[in-house]
Amino acid sequence: METRNARVGFVLFVVYLLLYGGFVFLNVFAAKVMEMTPIAGVNLAILYGFGLIIAALVLALLYGFLCKEEPADQEAEE
Repeated sequence: METRNARVGFVLFVVYLLLYGGFVFLNVFAAKVMEMTPIAGVNLAILYGFGLIIAALVLALLYGFLCKEEPADQEAEE
């Protein structure tokens, strides 16, 4: 079970790393894009930042759901 959990965690980490890498890439190489105001005068940098926070929470919940221990596994350990 531990190897499966580690694999799931690694995959979710890579997903977040790609999202964060996109944020950094845009800030470094296309700063003008981050100045766009697509929604209610809020710039893309702020929206992307909040998106990263929400993505981290969703990925954490997904990890918890995918790696929860089954009741049958607990009985087998005893």
